[in-house]
Amino acid sequence: MNHEEPLAGGNASGAVVRIDGTVRKPWTASTASVVTFVNALRGAGVDAPAPQGRDEQGRQVQEFVAGTLAVEAGPLSPAELRRVGAMVRAIHDASAAYVPPANAVWETAVPAPGAELVCHNDLAPWNLLVGDRWVFIDWDAAAPSTRVWDLAYAAQAFTLSDAARDPLLAAVDLAALVDGYRADEKMRRALPEAMSDRTAAMYDLLRSSHATGKEPWGTMFTSGHGDHWSTVNSYVSRHRDLWSAALLPVA
Repeated sequence: MNHEEPLAGGNASGAVVRIDGTVRKPWTASTASVVTFVNALRGAGVDAPAPQGRDEQGRQVQEFVAGTLAVEAGPLSPAELRRVGAMVRAIHDASAAYVPPANAVWETAVPAPGAELVCHNDLAPWNLLVGDRWVFIDWDAAAPSTRVWDLAYAAQAFTLSDAARDPLLAAVDLAALVDGYRADEKMRRALPEAMSDRTAAMYDLLRSSHATGKEPWGTMFTSGHGDHWSTVNSYVSRHRDLWSAALLPVA
C-alpha cells in the first residue's frame, strides 16, 4: 500500500486521504449515482475530479487535483467571483440536460424545495480548488434541487459569510457573482429570500441534529458551526433589501 496522506475537511464525508495522484474516500449508498452524474458533467465540458472506481478497501477513488481551497486563498476579487458564478452556471446548464436513472440514490442533508435538476448542493469556498485549474470538489451531496436554491447557497457562501463585513461591500461581491451566473430578473428577485431560507435551513439542520444526536451535524453544532450559521442567517436576512437593490439596480 502506498503512503496515505490525510486531507483536511471531510466534515460529512468521512476520512479522506491522498495516495499519490488519487483521493480515496468512503463509498456510500449514493456514490454510484454521484459518479454517473459527475461523469455526465465531465462529458459536457464541466471540469471535476475524474472518478477512478474503487480500491481494494472499497473506497471511491478520484483524481487528485492540485490547488488551494478558495476559503484559504484570501478574498476573491469581483472578477474572480464572476468566474465562480460562471462556473455555477456551467454546472447547472450541463445538469439540465442530464436525466438520472429511475433507480438513482441520493444522500443530501438539507431538503431542497424542488427537483428541477441535479445540483452539487455545497458549492462553497471550502469546496473550490483554485490554481492552474478551478475545480469544485466533494460532489457526494449531489441530489435533485433547483437552480435558485443551489445558487443561493453558493452566492451566500462566497460573498455573505462574514457577518462583520460592511454589507455595502458584500453587496458588490454578491452582484459580481450573480452577474457571472448571468441570472435573469426572476432569479435575481428570488435570491435574497432564497439565501435567507437556505442559511436558516443549514442552521436548522445543525440544531435539530444536535437535539437528536445525528452525526456529524450534532457535533458540528456545538463546535462553532451552529453559532456561525445563526449569525450568518441573521446577517443575510437583515440586509435583504440591500441585496435586492444590488441585484436589481434602478435603471
